[in-house]
Amino acid sequence: MSLVSRVLERQLKLSPPLTRDLVVQRDLRVPMPDGVDLLADRWAPGAGGEGLPTALIRTPYGRRGVFGVVMARPLAERGFQVLVQSTRGGFGSGGTFAPMRQERADGLATMDWVVKQPWFGAALVLVGVSYMGYVQWAVADRLPPQVKALVPQVSESALSLGFLRRDGFALEAPFMWGVLVGSQERRAALLRQPFQMRRTRRAMDTLPLNRADVAALGHPSAYVQDILAHDADDPYWTDVDHRHRVAEVSVPVSSIGGWYDIFLPGQLRDFQALQEAGRPARLTVGPWTHAEFTSAGVQEAIEFALPLARGEQPPERAPVRLYVMGEEAWRDFDSWPPAGYAAQRFHLQPGGGLSTEPPGASEPDRYRYDPAEPTPAVGGVRLERGSARVDNAALEARPDVLTYTTAALDRDVEVVGEVSAEIWFGSSLPHADVFVRLCDVDPRGRSTNVCDGLTSLSGADEVSAATVSMWPTAHLFRRGHRIRVQVSSGAFPRYARNPGTGEPIGTATTLRAADQAVHHDPDRPSAVILPVRA
Repeated sequence: MSLVSRVLERQLKLSPPLTRDLVVQRDLRVPMPDGVDLLADRWAPGAGGEGLPTALIRTPYGRRGVFGVVMARPLAERGFQVLVQSTRGGFGSGGTFAPMRQERADGLATMDWVVKQPWFGAALVLVGVSYMGYVQWAVADRLPPQVKALVPQVSESALSLGFLRRDGFALEAPFMWGVLVGSQERRAALLRQPFQMRRTRRAMDTLPLNRADVAALGHPSAYVQDILAHDADDPYWTDVDHRHRVAEVSVPVSSIGGWYDIFLPGQLRDFQALQEAGRPARLTVGPWTHAEFTSAGVQEAIEFALPLARGEQPPERAPVRLYVMGEEAWRDFDSWPPAGYAAQRFHLQPGGGLSTEPPGASEPDRYRYDPAEPTPAVGGVRLERGSARVDNAALEARPDVLTYTTAALDRDVEVVGEVSAEIWFGSSLPHADVFVRLCDVDPRGRSTNVCDGLTSLSGADEVSAATVSMWPTAHLFRRGHRIRVQVSSGAFPRYARNPGTGEPIGTATTLRAADQAVHHDPDRPSAVILPVRA
């Protein structure tokens, strides 16, 4: 294990450990109030581990492999003892796994058990990525006094609800997750993963979508059926929505996100709730996707949570640290969104132009969208590694994608904050989607995606202004570059394809092509709205 330790130290760019000699107690039984036992592994230094601050990681993905080695080992080598617990219904833990629904009760019971153990000292911190961050918010308003900090990474307090909007159903992330948790305990699951991924991608083409889980897994998935049957506003999800707990947290929080992470908007919403409530919190956002495991979470646990667990103060830093893409540099700010950035409208122009000047009289631009051959998702906010910033040339060459581009910039344009678009749009069908993407075009003509978003319309056969909320960003468009906006009607399979019929997303079987129109004239001035540094 010394070799593994050294590889992790180098790959994660960590400080040298206090020890490489660890012991692991396997399969500790943690009793729940209903009689179910959840299993946990305790990682600690071979000598002197008892009484150290405890880092708690509650995971649905198993206690061994990547989560044991990559997350627990670095922390246990650098001042923590670490408890990695399998959530209910998985990897030996009793009960049935009902995604997100048991985490509050089980999390509270687990903390109560931890602080009574003979090896426990005086301090507990909660750490973890994705679902392991969500479980922290599930208990955030009832933390025992022994908890000293939370470190949620690429996560948020409402988790799946951001995908299930009626005005823009994000298919890929929740579907792939449902398949993952439905197949991860099969024999040789890791070796079979590439095959399973290909099968899952093909399954998302299935009509109706409520049969796609069987195509991917060979059997139904209760979670996939739930996301197709209940949108984000359905009371069915009330018990798994922990947004109201965020402002009630009683300890400092260090939140870590990625500009291309699936949970970024919700994570920033949670951070703003902490700011507004006056809670001690800090935020770090890097140029990462959800699937990129970075050292940021481990480093924050060591540099931020560990001092707090010892009764000390972590090193001073600004509340908000953002990686500014384009500049390719880290910058510090006082808040999110930061002050000093004013909304500026860049108007779509006839002939494919983009300008801060209002458009003149012009005919709309038109394209045909066919859900049987949907506009593909290319890079951006995906679960695939390396998907973030990519060359958009092939996408922009498609006839179902419109582009609008500024002249070469005569000065740097710095954009930091919330991004949106207002597109005057009409369709030959009442039901249609509007997808908008912001790109940076370098002097060689390479178009790289910065952020994007989609909204679904009803009544699209009458021209109206579609408001599209796009992913937040921090990006510097350098002098000599150009700003580009794409407009299309989909990004499949990131978003479910709009069948054009108004049928429910899970049961639709008919696909209808539509003729779309994007207007840009004085009465219908389509624009992207960017927060530009004054």
